[in-house]
Amino acid sequence: MALDAARLREEISKVYREVAGDPKKGYHFHTGPDYAAERLGYSRAVLAELPDAVTAAFAGVGNPLAAGAPRAGDTVVDIGAGSGMDTFLAAAAVGPTGKVIAVDMTDVMFERGCDNVALTGLRQIEYHKGWAEALPVTDTSVDLVISNGVINLSPDKDRVFRESFRVLKPGGRLQIADIVVHRDIPSAAREDIAIWTA
Repeated sequence: MALDAARLREEISKVYREVAGDPKKGYHFHTGPDYAAERLGYSRAVLAELPDAVTAAFAGVGNPLAAGAPRAGDTVVDIGAGSGMDTFLAAAAVGPTGKVIAVDMTDVMFERGCDNVALTGLRQIEYHKGWAEALPVTDTSVDLVISNGVINLSPDKDRVFRESFRVLKPGGRLQIADIVVHRDIPSAAREDIAIWTA
């Protein structure tokens, strides 16, 4: 039996609808700016400059920008941007001459992200509803692709990486923070949607 990708996406969307509505409820993953600062190395002072609407629903597993901030004028794609904490940090770095393309598959995070763009007035951020496996971005147009705790949720990781390299310019960078498993996962576990979302 193959994994039902459509059902998996729906179950993941349900989880992140809950995170958007109640980020402090308690999940199998950590959320919020305190966790990001204390455990993942984000600057507490920098996070304090962002609205709570941007940081509260943060659910990443690392800090992809720790490997290097984008430069002024760069174009950045954030795969699985959520409410946008990494997106907004990248937007500050690229400035008004750059662009950050935030991609998220969930309705609620897409809407939250668009609301956050309106709230902050940062015109260099574009939110797009889409999948990591089919980025709504033109070929060789991006300086940096970032992602935080999202690729592990894709049933087709190879396609996510192919898409990332498709959109990157020659010499562009891919900086991800994610969960890595160091041994084979049995087929039954790979096909169990409850394990992906528990």
